[in-house]
Amino acid sequence: MLEAFGGVRGMIDTTVPGLVFILLFTIKRDIHLSAIAALGLTLVLAVVRLVQRDTLKHAFSGVFGVAFGAVFAMMSGDAKNFYLPGMLYTLGLSVVYILSAVFRFPLIGVLLGPILRENLSWRTRNPGRFRAYTRATWAWGLILLGKSAILFPIYWWGDVTQLGWLKVALGIPPFLLCVYLTWIFLAKAPPPIDVIAEMEAEEKAEEEAEKARRERESAAEDPFERLAGEATDSLLQELATPPDDPAEPAARRRHARDTRPPR
Repeated sequence: MLEAFGGVRGMIDTTVPGLVFILLFTIKRDIHLSAIAALGLTLVLAVVRLVQRDTLKHAFSGVFGVAFGAVFAMMSGDAKNFYLPGMLYTLGLSVVYILSAVFRFPLIGVLLGPILRENLSWRTRNPGRFRAYTRATWAWGLILLGKSAILFPIYWWGDVTQLGWLKVALGIPPFLLCVYLTWIFLAKAPPPIDVIAEMEAEEKAEEEAEKARRERESAAEDPFERLAGEATDSLLQELATPPDDPAEPAARRRHARDTRPPR
């Protein structure tokens, strides 16, 4: 379950750059140096994933988030804006989770369905898992919303040091809590329906049925094909034999009459 949401490396990719930024800013008080160092570290993490042929989803999301934050911070001259894109993303994601649960299309089920080989079968064929996915989606939405409710007041009224260290502190624990609750809900739910295996079995059955149908048709057509072949051979043989000369019998009769001895 943890690997499905990015695993340990995903947490590192999304947490360490912010830690580097606030650490350098606390020591040097230089927005440009801190932002460039955080962005450089994020690029290094992405390159390492690329060399190891690992998934780049979390690395690229970290690169874009840090890049936007670095640009906002350097252009505005306010170090707190380094964290603003990530905070807005968290708030928007919490709203999406809550709305998907309200409209009975829980986002956790959409994300985990293909990984667990059940796709969207839980919506119509597995009501127990539908309820589990709905609860897990509510958990993600409310926890992320609570995280936003803590960070935004510090962004508006606190200083950058408070915001930075609080952002680091609230990076991993809420994520682990969401993953844990998701695991608890799904562990108590019915097992997933492996629709991928069902589709593969249906395809195999269709192929076997098609193969059997072709064999039956081939066996039924063999006598007709043989008769057709014999008729074709006979016709070709007749066409290859030169026709008899119609004048030949008459010539034979004249020859017999001429050579008949007189009485």
